[in-house]
Amino acid sequence: MLKDGLFELQEKARIDSKLRKKILETRKARDPEAALCELATELGCGITVGEIYQQGQRYLSDLEDGCIGATEPRKKWGDTYEQFFASIEGMETK
Repeated sequence: MLKDGLFELQEKARIDSKLRKKILETRKARDPEAALCELATELGCGITVGEIYQQGQRYLSDLEDGCIGATEPRKKWGDTYEQFFASIEGMETK
């Protein structure tokens, strides 16, 4: 499951600054999501690009269903992938 894999990777990154840098470097790859998934798999944290995409789509669908047509949901709210990187970046600034 995506959230379990990301949580496990986040916990490893919390105690390993070199890993945090490797994770942040994946954003510069030609295919950033695939690069993150490859790194996570090497570390035993199961994450796939399909899961990242599915989680994002599910969240946007839930937002749209909850708006009842009143407003357009913010597309970046709750993006699991982006929130993961925000947490890693936050670890780097501490």
